[in-house]
Amino acid sequence: MRLLRDLGYLRARYYPGGLEDWRNHGFDLESDGPAAFAPPPAVTTVERAAPVPAHAIRLSRHDWGARIVDLVERVSTQQLFLFYLVMVVACGTVFWAATWTSWTGLSGTSGRVSPTWTGFLTSIYFSFVTATSVGYGDVVPIGPVRAIAIAEGIAGLLLFGIVVSKFVSRRQEQLTAEIHRLAYEDRLERVQSNLHVVLTELQTIADLWRRAASPNERLAVRVEGAAMVFAGELRTIHDLLYRPQDPPDEPVLDLILAGLAAAFAELGLLLEAIGPANRSETLVLVLGQLRLLADQICGECVPRVYAQSLKRRMDRVQECARAL
Repeated sequence: MRLLRDLGYLRARYYPGGLEDWRNHGFDLESDGPAAFAPPPAVTTVERAAPVPAHAIRLSRHDWGARIVDLVERVSTQQLFLFYLVMVVACGTVFWAATWTSWTGLSGTSGRVSPTWTGFLTSIYFSFVTATSVGYGDVVPIGPVRAIAIAEGIAGLLLFGIVVSKFVSRRQEQLTAEIHRLAYEDRLERVQSNLHVVLTELQTIADLWRRAASPNERLAVRVEGAAMVFAGELRTIHDLLYRPQDPPDEPVLDLILAGLAAAFAELGLLLEAIGPANRSETLVLVLGQLRLLADQICGECVPRVYAQSLKRRMDRVQECARAL
């Protein structure tokens, strides 16, 4: 929304439901065909100022709730607590200022609160009691300031609820991060184990193929299955390398890349034993995927800067893949 307004679209509207919400309000969508990728036509100032349907304007008047929720999510707990204190002090100052008049103000057990330093402290006390919804009753508002007291009480309850929800949300984020960390470590361990299984399977198939007197269909299917599993693990490793915000530790990555290079080298030996004539269409397709993924694993390709030894490992993987 902010980007559209910066571009000059003064009548841009926010739809919380996305494209479905847009479609429900009767607006057209561009097709998914080639025309959808065509460059948009130049927009003039007259077009930007074109009238918007009435129901779209009505919708924009009711999207303030979503904007408030987004604003609250961006505000920190410290900022909310500071705003709470400022509100209490500001309302207390208003209550104290009202004591200077004769028709409104605060009244205590000994009569009206006077416009003195003691009266100011009493006004701040009453403001805190009102914001926390305690309401002892020893100080009460008189006249129009009762509306301010009601508004402060409602605002205090809302701010208290928001602060509690933020504390709960922070705890949930911590638990989610811990679950993600455990799942991530388990994923790394499974990648290493699967690479070892693939390497062992490729070695076993190569030995069986060399001993066979003629091409074996069961072994050919076994080769295709091992190559598919290898492609899946390579895709996982590719995703790990291209996720700079959550990269694995370098010692773990070194072991993974070493196993990956060994598996590629063993796959190359197996393909030599099989020969080009015995490669099925499925195997050729999987080999193409392996080359495509491995071609993007190199010391200068990945977005994160790794140690020189890891770069050499990546280049070795790419070299073995290109030799297939």
